[in-house]
Amino acid sequence: MEDDFNHMVRIARRDVNGNKTIENALTDIKGVGNALSRAISIAMGFDLDQKMGYLSDEDVLKIEEALKDPQKYDVPEWMLNRRKDYETGETKHLIESDLVMILRDDLNRMKKTRSYKGRRHEVGLPVRGQRTKSTFRKGSSVGVRRRRGRQ
Repeated sequence: MEDDFNHMVRIARRDVNGNKTIENALTDIKGVGNALSRAISIAMGFDLDQKMGYLSDEDVLKIEEALKDPQKYDVPEWMLNRRKDYETGETKHLIESDLVMILRDDLNRMKKTRSYKGRRHEVGLPVRGQRTKSTFRKGSSVGVRRRRGRQ
């Protein structure tokens, strides 16, 4: 049994620990959370307590395909991280470097159009309407400072 165990499994350009369960191992991939990993595991028919290292190469390829297009495997649309894409208008799920690149493009577009959110991102202030009087004090904002030598 120990012969067919892989300590590191390669899924979606990422090395995943083979000692973890399938549900927990998939959360190591950027863009895949607990709910999505559980939904994919159940949709594929895997035992949730099975270790990732015992999966065959065909099963790993199936999981990778399910991560690329979860809608084929009846994963609900609300679990996907890119609904109504800005450019195409379609719903899809992005993982790893694709997700990072799209988010960077979104931020750059907001900064370029000088939207409120883009300007807040540029200055490093909170974007979603939080109060700033007492929080977000660390960082680049300038505060009152006492002179040296005086008390």
